[in-house]
Amino acid sequence: MNIGDKAPEVLGHDEQGREIRLSDYRGRKLILYFYPKDNTSGCTSEACSLRDHYEELQEAGYEVVGVSRDSAASHVKFKEKHELPFPLIADVDHTLLEAMGAWGEKNMYGRKTMGTIRTTFVIDEEGRIASIMAGKQIKTKEHAKQILNNGK
Repeated sequence: MNIGDKAPEVLGHDEQGREIRLSDYRGRKLILYFYPKDNTSGCTSEACSLRDHYEELQEAGYEVVGVSRDSAASHVKFKEKHELPFPLIADVDHTLLEAMGAWGEKNMYGRKTMGTIRTTFVIDEEGRIASIMAGKQIKTKEHAKQILNNGK
């Protein structure tokens, strides 16, 4: 996916089994963020940054949806433990991850594996990708502020 592309209509199912659609957010900006794994240090920092600034993000016209390969049951525990106010899509078969380009080869300790590439898409009110941050561009502890400051 590239800036200007239309995001997919069906995003997936959240931790409660509800279908999440792009049209659910029409008229609002959507932060669709992809992260590798529930309850890992970087992913928890990122989620908590978005949680801690959620009200500020909403006041700026944003909604937030997280996506990982974890199961719905894992997402329920992660949301409860960290009091996350936004839905988490359980993309266990990595359909959305692949469609959005957030699935690919990673190099962990010299070993190449396939996995989730930490990526955030800001989608505009019309459903088009307005900005993309990925990999080391994302400062997990400051991610909400990065978004509010337009990726800086």
